[in-house]
Amino acid sequence: MSNKISWNLQMTVRDGQLDDARKLVDEMASATLEEQGTQGYEWFLSGDGRNCHINEQYADSDAVMAHLGNFGSRFADRFLACFDVTAFSVYGDPSEEARAVLDGFGAAYLGWLGGFSR
Repeated sequence: MSNKISWNLQMTVRDGQLDDARKLVDEMASATLEEQGTQGYEWFLSGDGRNCHINEQYADSDAVMAHLGNFGSRFADRFLACFDVTAFSVYGDPSEEARAVLDGFGAAYLGWLGGFSR
């Protein structure tokens, strides 16, 4: 078992916000690429432009907190103007500090059961 934390965030794009969402995604991806503990950061959009999923992976809770701090200070308001969160599954065992922030987005936590990643 590792300290890795990952999640899948599912959202709908608010009406009339797709162009702003696309610009925001580009900015967020560029900023997140600079974060030391980020191991994966992938966005996906349905063909009709309504449903969006983000898969994110972090080395540990410290990396999660660094990302959440960056997100909160730079992007949260614009993000919430573009998207409605519909589901948020967090994988691993984030620290209490990280959980306190993730809870604000309605996180459901799933602990390790088995398997591997490469």
